[in-house]
Parts: sequence; C-alpha cells; structure tokens
Amino acid sequence: MLRALDHLEEWLVTFLIGAATLIIFAAVAHRYASGLPIPGLQDWLLTLNFGWAQELCIIMFVWMAKFGAAYGVRTGIHVGVDVLINRLNDGLRAKFIIFGLLAGALFTGIVGSLGAYFVWENGAHYFFYKALGLPMGSLYEGPTTPDLEMPTWMVYSAVPLGSALMCFRFLQVCVGFVRTGELPHHDHGHVEGIEAEPLTAAGNEDKVFRMDDDLHPRVDEDSAAKRAADSDKGGRA
Repeated sequence: MLRALDHLEEWLVTFLIGAATLIIFAAVAHRYASGLPIPGLQDWLLTLNFGWAQELCIIMFVWMAKFGAAYGVRTGIHVGVDVLINRLNDGLRAKFIIFGLLAGALFTGIVGSLGAYFVWENGAHYFFYKALGLPMGSLYEGPTTPDLEMPTWMVYSAVPLGSALMCFRFLQVCVGFVRTGELPHHDHGHVEGIEAEPLTAAGNEDKVFRMDDDLHPRVDEDSAAKRAADSDKGGRA
C-alpha cells in the first residue's frame, strides 16, 4: 500500500501539468486560428467554445499546488531555516526536528479536517446522499463554477486531500528520521535522468575546480590566463 503511494504526487502532478499544457495550447491556437479568414475553417472554429479552458486550468493548478506541497515534504524540497538547529548537539537537534515534523503534521491535519468539513457542507453531502439513494431532506446542493458548472466542492476537495497527504508525509518523514536519523534531502542542481560529467574527467582537470566549501565552482585563474595568452599568440601569428 505504501509503495503505491510513493509516487502518487509525481503521477498526479505530471498528469495535471501535461493536461493543462495541452488545454492552454489548444485554447490559444483556437483563438488565433479562428481569426484567420479561411472559408469553412473559420466558421467551424467559431462554433467551438473554449471559454472553459482558463477556469479548468486554474483548478488544475490549485490541485497541482496542494499535491506538489506533499511532494515537497516527502523529498525535502521545502525551504527551511535550520541554521541554528544544525548548530545544536545531536540529541537536542533531533528533538527539535521531531517537534517540527509533528507540528507540521498537526497543522496540516487540522487544515485537512476543517477543509473536509467545509467540502462536506458545501455540497458533497448532497452528492453522496443522492448517489447512495439516501433521504436528502433539505440538504444544500451547493454552488457550481461559472464556466464549467462543476460543483465547487469538487474543486475545494484539493484542500482536504492534499493536506491529508501532507500530514501523512510529515509523519512518514518523522518515523524515518527516528529510525535512521536522516531527513530527505533534495539536490536542487540535479536533474533526474541526466548525469553530470565529473569535474575530474579526462581533459577537464585544469578547467574547473571547487573551493573548500564545495559550493562555488569557478575557473582556475592560472589556466584561464594561460589560455588567454595562447589565444593572443595565435591571433598575432
């Protein structure tokens, strides 16, 4: 079960990004193509309605943001101010990290619970009661979106679902930290599927070297000066 959740955020966000890109492309292409005076084609394009595209993409980006936040918790991509915590001794540092992770789980759990209550009262109860054939009485059907006329509770469901997944990821990271003492770390310079060429590869030893902190690559000044001098000699020749 947990393995099925390992890449849930990537699958959902990848699908939403791809679908939103295609929808926006189709809407923009339709807007410009329908202005071309091409007999037959222009009349057909004007019959198509893409007025819903912007609203749908906004909804998709909201869902991307909520599930992308859960992905950030799982991979350690969120920005954190941990300069002071990292200067503490190991025992005290671990306590602060566990406290922070549990606080994040508590906060997202509260947001998810309140969001679920709001979604339920905003029309979800009407939908499920009707689908299950239960007596609805005077239940509130709930509002709909302007263009798609989609029930708004479906749009707002991103809040409880995304927050619940964030809460689960905080607890998952906390359990992993207690067991191993390690936190997920994201390398912002790494692109998945692309391996960087080692700086010590043949022919590159004199081109780039790293400073003591291993954070600031720069050109070797002596090698740069030598190459500039060689270039000047070649130009004069």
